[in-house]
Amino acid sequence: MAGFSVAGRQFRTQEDYHAALRDQEKIDEIRAKVNMEQPGEVIRLSADIQAGKYHFMTMVGNDFDDEIYELAEQYKKQGYTRDSHINLSKKKHKQKKEEKKKKSAKTERTSWKDCDEQMQQEVKALLKQKERRRKLIVILCTVIAAGCFGYYGVYYYFSDRTEMDYNTLANLKGDSSLAAGTSPVTIHYTDEEETELTVLEEYQTLYNKNKKLIGWLKIDDTNIDYPVMQTANNEYYLDHNYNQEYDKNGSLFLDKDCDVVHRNTNLIIYGHHMKSGKMFGNLNLYSSEDYCKKHSTIQFDTIYEKGTYEVMYVFRSKIYNEDEIVFKYYQFLDAASEKEFNSYMQEMAALSLYDTGVTAAYGDELLTLSTCDNSEQDGRFVVVAKRVE
Repeated sequence: MAGFSVAGRQFRTQEDYHAALRDQEKIDEIRAKVNMEQPGEVIRLSADIQAGKYHFMTMVGNDFDDEIYELAEQYKKQGYTRDSHINLSKKKHKQKKEEKKKKSAKTERTSWKDCDEQMQQEVKALLKQKERRRKLIVILCTVIAAGCFGYYGVYYYFSDRTEMDYNTLANLKGDSSLAAGTSPVTIHYTDEEETELTVLEEYQTLYNKNKKLIGWLKIDDTNIDYPVMQTANNEYYLDHNYNQEYDKNGSLFLDKDCDVVHRNTNLIIYGHHMKSGKMFGNLNLYSSEDYCKKHSTIQFDTIYEKGTYEVMYVFRSKIYNEDEIVFKYYQFLDAASEKEFNSYMQEMAALSLYDTGVTAAYGDELLTLSTCDNSEQDGRFVVVAKRVE
C-alpha cells in the first residue's frame, strides 16, 4: 500500500494515485512561485484558489487548499490585505524606471553631440531599421489578433447554428408531416436472414431527412437532447452535423461496431466535450455525486424502440496503446460469458468515482456515454448506465 501514498494520503487505485501525484506537482510549482512569508501573496493565492484558477482532483490538493486558506485568514486578522507590500514596491520600481529613463536620455544627448556626421548617419539608419522592425511586429500582432477573433467568431457561429439546428430537430421529433407513406424498413443481414423493422412514428420524419439517424439521447434538466447518428466509421460525425454540414461541434454518434437490432451487451455513444457546453460539454458534471443523484435517468431511444437507463458507473479513463494490457472500456461491446461480464463490471466499479448503488447482472443491457477529459493526455470521461425499461 506504500506505493499508493502521496503527502501522507493513501489511495486505493492507480488512477487516484496518479491524480494525487499531479496535484502534488501543481502544488510544488505554486510554492516555487509564491513567497509564503509575504502576506499579500498568500492572500492573493487563496483568492485565486477559491475562484477556481487552480483546480485539484484529490485530497492532496484539498489539504493544500485548506492550508493556504487558514494562513490567509491569519494574515487578514493581522490587518494585511492582498495589496500589502505591493504599493511600495511599485513606487520604487517607478522611481528606478524614471531615473533610468533620465539617465538614458542624458547619455543619448551627450553621445549624440559628440558623434561626427558619419556616426550620426549610422545612428539614424539604425533607428530607421528599429522603427521598421517595430512596425512589422505591430502588423504581425494585428494579423494574429484578427486570426484569433476570426477563430472565435467561427467557433461561436457554429455553436449558435448548432443550437438553432438542434432546437429545430427537437421540434421535428414526433412531427408526422414527412412521415406520410413511410413503410417498414427492411434490413438484410445475410442471404439467409431478413429482418423487417418499423421506425417509431415519432422518428419517421427525422429518419426520412437523414437515414444515418439511429436514435435519440435525452437527459432531463440538461442540454443533452440530441439525435444519435451511426456510420461505417467513427470519424465522419466528429465534424459533421445531422444535416451533413461541416460543424466543429460534430454530432453524437454510436460506435460503428454497435448493433441496435442484434443488441450488443454495451452500446457506446461518443460526443465532443465542447467548451460551450454543446454535445457532451457538460457530461463531466457527473463527477459530482449530488449531480448524478439528480440526473440518474437517461433516455436513449433507438429509432425502433424506446429505452430508459439508470446511471451505474462514472469514471475517468484514457485511450491506451494497443499493446498495453489494461481494461479498455471502449473495447467492451459484448461479453461472451457471465464470467467475462462480471470481470468488466469489477473493472468499472474499481474506476468509478463513487458508488451509485446500481449493479448489473449478465444479460442486462448497458449504455456508455464517452467524451474527452483534459485531466490527462488522451483522457476520457465515461458514464455507464443499465437499461431498466
